[in-house]
Amino acid sequence: MQVHFIAIGGSVMHNLAIALHRKGYQITGSDDEIYDPARTRLQKLGLLPAEIGWFPDKIHSNLDAVILGMHARKDNPELARAQELGLAIYSYPEYIYQQSLHKQRVVIAGSHGKTTITSMVLHALRVNQRQFDYLVGAQLDGFETMVKLSDEAPLIVVEGDEYPASPTDLAPKFLHYHPHIALISGIAWDHYNVFPTWESYVKQFEQLADSLPKSGVLIFDETDDMLDVIGKNERVDIRPVPYEVHAHKIVNGQTFLTTTNYGDVPLLVFGEHNMKNISGALAVCEELGLTTEQFYRAIQTFKGASNRMETLGKNEHAAVFKDFAHAPSKVEATTKAAKSQFPERELIACVELHTFSSLNKDFIGQYAHKLDAADTAIVYYNPHTLTHKRLAPIEPSDVKDAFKLERLEVFTDVEALQQFLRSQSWQHANLLMMSSGTFGGLDLKTLTNDILKS
Repeated sequence: MQVHFIAIGGSVMHNLAIALHRKGYQITGSDDEIYDPARTRLQKLGLLPAEIGWFPDKIHSNLDAVILGMHARKDNPELARAQELGLAIYSYPEYIYQQSLHKQRVVIAGSHGKTTITSMVLHALRVNQRQFDYLVGAQLDGFETMVKLSDEAPLIVVEGDEYPASPTDLAPKFLHYHPHIALISGIAWDHYNVFPTWESYVKQFEQLADSLPKSGVLIFDETDDMLDVIGKNERVDIRPVPYEVHAHKIVNGQTFLTTTNYGDVPLLVFGEHNMKNISGALAVCEELGLTTEQFYRAIQTFKGASNRMETLGKNEHAAVFKDFAHAPSKVEATTKAAKSQFPERELIACVELHTFSSLNKDFIGQYAHKLDAADTAIVYYNPHTLTHKRLAPIEPSDVKDAFKLERLEVFTDVEALQQFLRSQSWQHANLLMMSSGTFGGLDLKTLTNDILKS
C-alpha cells in the first residue's frame, strides 16, 4: 500500500504515518512546516520530506490513498493534483475508520477530560494485557506513539474531538469513527472560531449521540446538565450509562478512591475532575470486559497524560504543576483541583491566553470567576499573538473585567511575569501554570528548580 500525507507534520498525522509505516506501508508526505517532536520521529524512520513545501509531482496514480491534514488549505496544490487524478482522499478520521472496519470501536469525546479518560482506558487495558489499537491526543508513558493500528487487535479506542475533519470536510472528527461505544465527558463552549454560538457547539455532540448504531452504548457525565438531556434522549435502542464523581478522600496530599468491596485505592492523580474521569474510564472498561477489580488495580499506577496536571517538581513545602488547561471549564477545574489537594498551601495560578477563543473579546467573558479558587491569580498574554491571529487588541483592564476578579495580576511581558513569580514566597505554596502555549518561551524547568531552592 502506498499512502501520501498532505501535512504530515501534524500531531496525529505524523503518528498515523509512523503507525502505517510499521504495518509495512510505503509512506510519503509533505508539509510547509515540521517541528519537533514530529521532525525527529519522522527523520528517524526515513519519513521526513527531503524538502519543506508542497510538491504536486509527489502525487501519482499508483497511490492507494491520500490523507489530508487540517493544516493544509483547500487550494493546496497537492490536493488539487490528487483530485485531478481521482485518487481516494481521506481525512485522518476517515482513514482510521477504514483501518478499523472489523473492530469494536470506542470513541471518547467531550469538551474536557477526553485525553485523560482515553489514557486511563488504554493504561487499564495494557496492564491487563488486552490487545487493542488506539488514537490518543497526548504522549503516554509506556506508549511509543499516539496511534497504533494492527490487523490483530479486536478493538480500537479513539480520542475523538469535535473539530472539523479536514479543510474540505467540516464535519466533526468524531462522527467519522462510527463508534459502537461513545463517552461524552462534558460540554463547555470552545472553539469559538469554528462554533460561533453555544447552540452550534452543542449540536456536534447531539449528532454523535444520534449516530450510534442500534445496541450502541452512550456513557455520559450525568452531572452535566446538557449531557443529562442528550444521554436521556428518546432512542430506546441505545443503552445509556451515566456516571458521576467517584467517591474519594484526600489524606496528607494523596487522593484515595473509596470503595465498598476493595477498600481504599491509592492514586497518583488528583482533582474532582479526575474522579469523574476515573468513573467514565471505569464504565468504558467494564463495557470492554474488564472487571472492577482489574480496573482498580490498574488505575493505581496511572501517572496521567503528558501535560495534564504534570508535576514539574516538588519538595516538602512547595510544588510546581503544569497543565494543558486553556478553555474556561478546564481552567476552573484544574485550579480547584490544585487548591483542594493542598488546602493548607497558598496557590499561585497562572493561565496563558493563547488560543483564538481565549483572546476573542466576544468569548473572553466565559472566563468569569474561573480563577477564583487561586490565592494569587495571574493571566499572561502576548499582544503579538493577537496581531498574528488578526484579532482586536485586548487591554489588561479588559482581561480583569472578563475574569471578574479585582485582585487579578495581568502580564503582557514574559520577563515581568518571571520576575513576579520569582519574588513570591514559596514556603507552603504551590505554583500552577496553565496553557496550550509556551508562556512566551518561559523556561519552566529552570523556574521550577529556582522555586524549589528558595
